[in-house]
Amino acid sequence: MITNEDMKDQKETEQLLSWYDARRRILPWREEPTPYHVWLSEIMLQQTRVEAVREHYARFLREIPDIHALASADEDCYLKLWEGLGYYSRIRNMHKAAVEIEERCGGEMPKTAEELVRLPGIGEYTAAAIASIAFGQPVPSVDGNLLRVWARKTASADNIKAPATVKSARAYYAERISRTRPGDYNQALMDLGATVCLPKGQPDCDRCPWSRCCSAHLDGRELDFPVVPAKASRRVEKRTVFIIHDSSRVLLHRRGDKGLLAGLWEFPSTEGVLTKSSAVQFLQEHGLKPTEIRKLPPAKHVFSHVEWRMTGYDVFADGLSALPLPEDYVAASRTDLEEIYTVPSAFAAFLNSEAIRSLL
Repeated sequence: MITNEDMKDQKETEQLLSWYDARRRILPWREEPTPYHVWLSEIMLQQTRVEAVREHYARFLREIPDIHALASADEDCYLKLWEGLGYYSRIRNMHKAAVEIEERCGGEMPKTAEELVRLPGIGEYTAAAIASIAFGQPVPSVDGNLLRVWARKTASADNIKAPATVKSARAYYAERISRTRPGDYNQALMDLGATVCLPKGQPDCDRCPWSRCCSAHLDGRELDFPVVPAKASRRVEKRTVFIIHDSSRVLLHRRGDKGLLAGLWEFPSTEGVLTKSSAVQFLQEHGLKPTEIRKLPPAKHVFSHVEWRMTGYDVFADGLSALPLPEDYVAASRTDLEEIYTVPSAFAAFLNSEAIRSLL
């Protein structure tokens, strides 16, 4: 028996989908929502802005167009294509999952959220997004956008980060998701949260299809929701970074295979802040004889739980290419930097320095 509440929910779903049809964002992965395209875009979009993903998405697909290509790709290749997106464990897990899909599933992506979530790097949200958008499964993909919309619509006073709250939101949407257009329903809510029900500042309620059924809006309390716990302060680490180069090459060091930025290339660095004289002494103790050293502007990079505050030095060391180097060091040309070695965005300020631009 269909109740008045069921009819109300159905009307709200229709309003949301009509709004989406008229105002949806045109995004490349939506135009060809194959399982691989949806998967790649969702992993790229985690903790990354849409505009930053567009170019990376197109470039990645040109080189690695499908699951088979990803499974057989060399690590240096897929890491280089990921460069600038950060959180490199995401692409490493994608590669592991692609290998598993090739070996266990005959190269075909699983179709259900229950199967997808068993793959490396695919959590409940991503599994639901792939299952609903690529395979039409009526499973809500609850991310930060959907949580914020739900919290305001229901005026939930619960901690938005708590697992029990996420579970409540998922159950709410599971009852209301469109059975005929589940992927569009999820994407409509993603767009609603990203462009209307904004996370910071006043939401644009005049453009919201649910403004007349949103408890927070009806009470004039939009900014009271969602309820978010105070963030813990980040740990600050101070480092000294060296851009050690001659006229054609710059020294890179490969980080260990565990911990922050594992396995990626960096400019040699050390903990703490070194003065110019201390920096020269440090370099000499490591077998380098700089002919010129110049201090660079300070740089900062914020990770999720730690903040690097970096002092940099431009170090000219003639004949760098001829020096015997340990196994985890290379003397890279400018072309090598652009095409081979993955240097994370934590070092962006130094990558853009005059020392790097001047390499022949």
